[in-house]
Amino acid sequence: MVLKIYVDRMSQPSRAILIFCKVNRIDFEEIRVELGKGQHRSPEFKAINPLGQVPAIVDGRFKLFESHAILIYLTSAFPGVADHWYPNDLSKRAKIHSVLDWHHSNLRRGAAPFVLHTVLGAALGIPMNPQAAAEAEKVLTTSLSKLESVWLTGKGKFLLGSFQPSIADLSLVCEIMQLELLHEKDRIRILSPFKKVLKWIEDTRTATSPHFEEAHRVLFRAKSKFHKLPIEANYESISSMKAMLPSKL
Repeated sequence: MVLKIYVDRMSQPSRAILIFCKVNRIDFEEIRVELGKGQHRSPEFKAINPLGQVPAIVDGRFKLFESHAILIYLTSAFPGVADHWYPNDLSKRAKIHSVLDWHHSNLRRGAAPFVLHTVLGAALGIPMNPQAAAEAEKVLTTSLSKLESVWLTGKGKFLLGSFQPSIADLSLVCEIMQLELLHEKDRIRILSPFKKVLKWIEDTRTATSPHFEEAHRVLFRAKSKFHKLPIEANYESISSMKAMLPSKL
């Protein structure tokens, strides 16, 4: 039976799963679960994930949710996945786990609520909360700083000094890409000091192109709608993060 992936492409971890599968040529059926319509609360979906969150997968009789667990499972369950995504070397795997654990208790705890309480909440009918946004921004800024000083060190382009991306790179970059939804002044204030992070995002995009751009189209359509911008045809013309990099890149 073909792998079934339950996603909403506006969800950061959903996009990470989709990109990973497409880059590694894993055959799958994408099943859309629209969060804005409350489909994640349906009895049918809760039979797959009782927590009512995306992404989730069904592989035969096996059901799994939580994006990091899904990525780890996919690297092991499907032949042909390159070793750099989740190396066989135990010490390298442990290092990747350390990044993934840090992600959910730091970067995600800052990025997701900041976007929610500044832009996304209005579209979901959630009242804006300036205090929550301010608190989330502090966590987000600290996390971006730690990314540069702790995780993006070494000779390689990617996390942990690696020369090729891992599942941690994909997971964290998709998290940060959600900041494309922000008002321009907020995005520039938060991201422009972190040139190493911006370069790493671009390197990860390049390593997973064209699937990265395809998975993020829905995000850019939302950005255009929220801020009344024209819908551009390609990533380079609409990505604010790409625009923050020096032109030689």
